Amino acid sequence: MQQDLVDERGWVRKEDYLEGLALAQLAPGPLAAQLAIYLGYLRAGVLGATAVGVAFVLPSFLMVLGLSAAYVRFGGLPWMQGMFYGIGAAVIGIITRSAFKLTKLTLGKDKLLWGIFALLAVSTAWTSQEIIWLFLLGGVMNLFTRAFPNRLSARSTEPMVFAPGTLATLGASGTLLPIFVYFAKAGLFVFGSGLAVVPFLYGGVVQGHHWLTDKQFVDAVAVAMITPGPVVITVAFIGYLVAGVAGATAAALGIFLPVYLVVVLLAPSYKRWAKNPQLNAFVRGVTAAATGAIAGAAIVLARRSVYDLPTMLISAVSLAVLFRWKVPEPVLIACAAAAGLLVLRHA
Repeated sequence: MQQDLVDERGWVRKEDYLEGLALAQLAPGPLAAQLAIYLGYLRAGVLGATAVGVAFVLPSFLMVLGLSAAYVRFGGLPWMQGMFYGIGAAVIGIITRSAFKLTKLTLGKDKLLWGIFALLAVSTAWTSQEIIWLFLLGGVMNLFTRAFPNRLSARSTEPMVFAPGTLATLGASGTLLPIFVYFAKAGLFVFGSGLAVVPFLYGGVVQGHHWLTDKQFVDAVAVAMITPGPVVITVAFIGYLVAGVAGATAAALGIFLPVYLVVVLLAPSYKRWAKNPQLNAFVRGVTAAATGAIAGAAIVLARRSVYDLPTMLISAVSLAVLFRWKVPEPVLIACAAAAGLLVLRHA
């Protein structure tokens, strides 16, 4: 976006781009989608934000629908099982690499943030669940440590009180409204990388609502890695398995509609509150907690996807390749799928 829109086309000033990036880091929601929608707002107001939001989500959403239909139709066939046998192991390497990159970007040498990170990593790995009050505690701890004696605005933490996983279980079929509401709440805890939503979704989708099995959930993350576009598009796969195309649509709207509304509502007044030290301190603490949860989720998912020598090798090679070279994730996923097919064919 910076290279194309700022450097080449000149549609957005560099200062405005950096302000949009800061907004995307402060507000809950997947960073790339927020930044894109904000730039669309700067270019053409609400219509620009709407056009960008649709363009950003729709292609990957349609791809996920196609993959979901194929998964449901052919999931019982050996070739599909072999593909996801390898893909699931590679996904663990991708998540581990992402967690490592996020720690470098968000934690630095800050000992308090590292402590928050470690607390959430251990708690997520140990319980296999999202512990929402620990996220809020991380934000409050950093707030009290960094931003006081300035007074905390009561509104600064208001958007953070909603937690995914609070709806009562409504059966495997579910309904469209609970799907929409659940994913809208889950999206409020996506800070920075879209992978931050993974530990929340696992706790609610697998353990809370029992919509998916462990294996199906890992496959859902894999589908998001296969398709270009935001990682959180994995929710469309989950929604499809629960309630078909309508469920996929409800889940995607639940994740992305709040992101769109946050940007459109906050953009006009953004410059007034963006530099608020209390808000920034709180968000940094929550971001450290989210990063720790991603690291813990990698351990949780690895227990389901890396369970024999071939999957260990696929996961380790994937991680080594990501650390050594800038290989596109869909290419890595394709190679892992091929490896999985070969392993099961000769098993």
